[in-house]
Amino acid sequence: MKPFQVDKDAAIETARRVLEAEAESIRRLKDRIGEDFLRAVSLAAACNGKIAVIGLGKSGIICQKIAATLSSTGTPAIFLHAADALHGDCGILTPDDLAIVISKSGETAEIIGILDVVKRLSLPIIALSGNPDSTLSRYADVCLDVSVTEEAGPLGLAPTSSTAAALAMGDALAMALMECRKFGREDFASVHPAGSLGKKLLCVADLMHGGDRIPRVLHDAVMSGVIYEMSSKGLGMTAVTDARNVVLGVISDGDLRRLLEKSPDPLRFTAEQVMSTNPKTIGGGELAASALAMMEAMKITSLVVVDDARRVTGVIHIHDLWRTGLF
Repeated sequence: MKPFQVDKDAAIETARRVLEAEAESIRRLKDRIGEDFLRAVSLAAACNGKIAVIGLGKSGIICQKIAATLSSTGTPAIFLHAADALHGDCGILTPDDLAIVISKSGETAEIIGILDVVKRLSLPIIALSGNPDSTLSRYADVCLDVSVTEEAGPLGLAPTSSTAAALAMGDALAMALMECRKFGREDFASVHPAGSLGKKLLCVADLMHGGDRIPRVLHDAVMSGVIYEMSSKGLGMTAVTDARNVVLGVISDGDLRRLLEKSPDPLRFTAEQVMSTNPKTIGGGELAASALAMMEAMKITSLVVVDDARRVTGVIHIHDLWRTGLF
């Protein structure tokens, strides 16, 4: 292959101009967020079906990303290629759906063709168009203006600033819907179960030892029973509770070692006499990352998980957190 000589200064200057042009196109969108945007959010939030994000060409690629973002943040959505829709794929649409149609010109033949299909189904249409006076904009129930003054790049032809603006507006709409639907951390984790994002949003309740696996003894339990409970559950500790399952303290391996050092007859004591009071606890709805931070700060290896009444619901061990592979 013949060596190609790169003009380093020209390449860097071009890259900087492109980034600045795209950033400016996105910055200008801020002044267009108003009643039309609120109308779009209201229409989308009222949708009882799915949102079909429709486009083709470079806009179609942007549509795919917006549909994926909507779906992952609480709003079911699909990407529908405008040309394929005209050849049968529009059969996926139902009367409960809503369409987001994205087109820079708003006059592309396939886009105009799909509008008739969408209108026959009486679906609401949100347009993202670079031409507020286009056919698409007039057909839509609401049009979000994503026009740009220029495309970035030497020729000013390749979709760059316009696709960046459309993507940013789609993200803004998706995030506003996410907040409107009260889509929280737990919801986010539930739709990202396999990825690192989902793991980072795991709650203590997702990882803790619960039910019969909780090391737990009553406050008046004899030490032989305490030792058996700790050995059988294998977490190096046990919670000590009253008859209502309210946590009173914990006994750790360290507490047992100190007891053996101090007393020639350690088995004559009860759990209440040996336990450490004011145990460190955490709620099951707290993030697993918060549990790890507490353990590291306090130099302990486990936390008792309690409800609002301080009843024991589980125990989380530092090994449970390490097994996620994120810590």
